[in-house]
Amino acid sequence: MKQAINILQSEHRSISAVLQALRDLARRAQDPKVRPHFQALRSMVRYMDEYPEQLHHPKEDQHLFARLLLRAPQARPLIDELHAEHEQGARLIRELERALLFLEEDWPGGRREFQQAVDAYAEFQWKHMRKEEEQLLPLAERHLKTEDWQAIEQAFAANPDPVAGTHAAHVEELFARIAINQGANS
Repeated sequence: MKQAINILQSEHRSISAVLQALRDLARRAQDPKVRPHFQALRSMVRYMDEYPEQLHHPKEDQHLFARLLLRAPQARPLIDELHAEHEQGARLIRELERALLFLEEDWPGGRREFQQAVDAYAEFQWKHMRKEEEQLLPLAERHLKTEDWQAIEQAFAANPDPVAGTHAAHVEELFARIAINQGANS
């Protein structure tokens, strides 16, 4: 049980660190005299789409949420709410991608819209993760059995987070390196 929860919380910390770095870069992009580092911004937005939206949330839905529903049907309203938030997060990441594209094509135009899209996505995700950690995980700890936790742990460990273990202060540097390496490999 502890390992599965540790994986989930570690992923939440990684997501939070990237969100904070993205917010910091979006704030810096408000200065019309300093051209944003678009490759780093694209890498961060791509991470948010490819890891949390495409891997992290689906494994929560398929493994943690599904098993909890079997053991604690009374958790359905919360799970339905969290599942709907996963769908809303996918829509918000599309809005963020569009805002970044507009910023890059029209810079220095689009700065305010990009900042608003980043802030909306970050606040939404932070609230969502808090709800999972403060409401869902305590329910799971009370109701899931050892075999449930083993299956969840195995599923969660199958897709390691590429940012896990990176200190929040180094996330921007990491994404700048990723962007440079991707450019060299293109």
